[in-house]
Amino acid sequence: MRSDKLEGLDSFIAVADTGGFAAAARRLGMTTSAVSKQVGKLEARLRARLFRRSTRRLSVTEAGHALLAHARRALAEADAGREAVAELGSAPRGLLRLTTPLSFGIMHVAPAISEFLAANPDVRIEMMMDDRLQDLVAGGYDMAIRSATTLKGAGTVVARRLVTTDVVLCASPEYISRRGEPRAPEDLLAHDTMLHTYYPEGNEWMFEGPQGRVSVTLAPRYATNNALALRAVALDGGGILRTSRFIVDEALAARRLVPVLREWRLPPIDLFAVFPDRAYIPLKARAFADFLKARFAGKSFTAKR
Repeated sequence: MRSDKLEGLDSFIAVADTGGFAAAARRLGMTTSAVSKQVGKLEARLRARLFRRSTRRLSVTEAGHALLAHARRALAEADAGREAVAELGSAPRGLLRLTTPLSFGIMHVAPAISEFLAANPDVRIEMMMDDRLQDLVAGGYDMAIRSATTLKGAGTVVARRLVTTDVVLCASPEYISRRGEPRAPEDLLAHDTMLHTYYPEGNEWMFEGPQGRVSVTLAPRYATNNALALRAVALDGGGILRTSRFIVDEALAARRLVPVLREWRLPPIDLFAVFPDRAYIPLKARAFADFLKARFAGKSFTAKR
């Protein structure tokens, strides 16, 4: 049971996240009236209105926004303290909230979930898949999976490397047959290229190869914020794709896509398990990171050299 000072904060956060009292009640396993009562008591204690209510919509007030991040941190620390005590000599338990990049989450994290849950019956998982950078504290996350480049904007966090993936150029055999194969990075200027809009390098692609370091600035024919959408166009002969190897590994093995500029390398990407910077990392989060690292140890997202 939470102390009086924390009572109602979980209901407040759930309503703010879900946009309604009924949805918050379903998330918390409570009745709608109980959630509404807790939020009402919290507003009375704070002497401030946290939500604007109308028949059509509910929105967070300025006071509510001011409270939200602090409320998340307070509950996270309180939960961490209880979990630290409960975990002494025990197995992982409780709700694990994590965020992953969309494509990696779909292709390589989601397929691992059932095995982890089967081995840890007291753990529940809530996973948000989003390529945008998430604030772990404000979002109430225990863990994220992020690339090394995004860590630069993540503030102070604890990070543990899970796996390394090559970045590759590839295209369909049909595209190569129709347009020819580029022999040097500069040849890409005469080709249809595709770009993930969240890549920090943008349109400038940096290669390492036989002539040293070469930079090419391109005007992609197709750009989007999702790697799976890029892969679909590449498989359909739409152009030359730059992407992480884990996105196209199976297509390369089946020769539905073929490598381009194999003598030239693009910088690889390290993927990390990332935790909010706090003295205590929950056992459930550490256990899931250990599980993923062991699972990925058996995979090769880098080419043999």
